[in-house]
Amino acid sequence: MSNFGIRYGVSLRKRYLAVKADKQRRYKCDLCGKEAVKREGNAIWRCRHCNATFAGGAYTLKTSAGETVSRILGKE
Repeated sequence: MSNFGIRYGVSLRKRYLAVKADKQRRYKCDLCGKEAVKREGNAIWRCRHCNATFAGGAYTLKTSAGETVSRILGKE
């Protein structure tokens, strides 16, 4: 499950596992449309199909604040 054992409480362990799963999953590329975007480093995401590089959140490709801004600007 996780590397904490029984320490730190169940709610923090569940939150850690959710963030870890979001960080490791593949996301859909905005340019080519394939699910090939993976995390390269802190807030750096790269599509393994078209080799495009994106700046995003530290653990997810798009943050909630970024989605709000793009909705206001009319980019989605």
